[in-house]
Amino acid sequence: MYAIVDIETTGGHASANAITEVAIFVYDGAEVVEEYHTLVNPGRSIPYYIQSLTGITDEMVATAPDFGSVAPEIYRLLHDKIFVAHNVNFDYSFLQYHLAACGYEMRCKKLCTVRLGRKIVPGLPSYSLGNLCRSLEIPVQQRHRAAGDAAATVRLFALLLQRDTKDAIANALKVGSKEQFLPPNLPPEQVIQLPGTPGVYYFHDQKGKVVYVGKARNLRKRVNSHFTGNNAGPKRQEFLRNIYSISYEVTATELMANILESVEIKRLWPIYNYAQKHVEFSYGFYCFEDQEGYLRLAIEKKRKYTTPMHVFKLLVEGHQLLRNLIRRFELCPRLCFLQKGNGPCIPLQEHTCHGACEKKEAPDLYNQRVQEAVVWLQEQQPSFVILDHGRDADEQSCILMEKGRFYGMGYVPRDIAVTGSHQLKEWLTPYPENEYILNLLRQYAAGKTTRLMSLDT
Repeated sequence: MYAIVDIETTGGHASANAITEVAIFVYDGAEVVEEYHTLVNPGRSIPYYIQSLTGITDEMVATAPDFGSVAPEIYRLLHDKIFVAHNVNFDYSFLQYHLAACGYEMRCKKLCTVRLGRKIVPGLPSYSLGNLCRSLEIPVQQRHRAAGDAAATVRLFALLLQRDTKDAIANALKVGSKEQFLPPNLPPEQVIQLPGTPGVYYFHDQKGKVVYVGKARNLRKRVNSHFTGNNAGPKRQEFLRNIYSISYEVTATELMANILESVEIKRLWPIYNYAQKHVEFSYGFYCFEDQEGYLRLAIEKKRKYTTPMHVFKLLVEGHQLLRNLIRRFELCPRLCFLQKGNGPCIPLQEHTCHGACEKKEAPDLYNQRVQEAVVWLQEQQPSFVILDHGRDADEQSCILMEKGRFYGMGYVPRDIAVTGSHQLKEWLTPYPENEYILNLLRQYAAGKTTRLMSLDT
């Protein structure tokens, strides 16, 4: 037995909106055996644009019952039926949410006439209820009213039952069928074909634009987890409605998936990714020559399209390291921007500065120590490769850190003996680094030393 349902609401998500109208047609596969329709007082004003769309006004629902009063009858009609609706997850999530608020737990099998329409009558220009009914010459009365749309869905579902020569409806009702929970616009074969391997997946909207990027240890399980349950929150409901296709890239390891996800979020800036989209205010050491010919070390915020000699997250960390360089290589704090103002150079008085700030030391002599400091700083940064299994038996995965910087990652033949970074680079894809990736690799390196190989760069 099927319960064919349509509702009207005050907004697009259940957790912050109310139902204004409910229509239920109980259908046995041949005829309607019971029919129910009621307006519902939402307990709030209906937005004007929704009044214009549905024709349901505040005056019309002022004397209607509230949802709690009709919940027992709605539950009776639904709880032991197959729940059928056009874009079923919308109607189901609303009724499940508001029935639960009244103490009724509804769990039904679901059929979506959008999804069934795509399978049984493929190739139509649109599968919205109005356009689909127009294409199939199904009359619709009182469009955007629950009774009118539910009655049209009854006629549509009857036609789909007649034309279902490949058992699409029976298959959708099987235990574990993805038709039960997938977004209405997502072809199930795209989910079925996902591999059970690590990787990165991309959700695309109707125009093909990437709207979400995710990482996975198991692509199939992770993607399916997005669609299970009936979360009535606004972000999830909007998110599901905008998923039209999935693409993915397999990686050999979960670590590589983490890195690639971060790179892709920064590159594509997808609308539904909220983590990792903050601006990173990390700092770096920069070296430049001033007008007098002296090399100067400076701490500045990390700038786009620049390559600092060393990066760090906290300004105090950079100041500590710069003071260490000044002491170790007898540099001038004035030329390193650590001492400001017009007062005397303190290290000059203590004979640890050689007078470059007052031009008592020639630029070439001072610059030689600056260059030594730069070399020493670079030598302190680790260079290593993380080797792990590949995507198949003939390769191994490789992630390269060079002098404390993330260079890139890729795959090398298993029979190649890894000796240095220059040899590896022909096999690797360079990627931009960010603070998340650097912290990820540092933490991994600290705990996975068996897979690390130090390199002589």
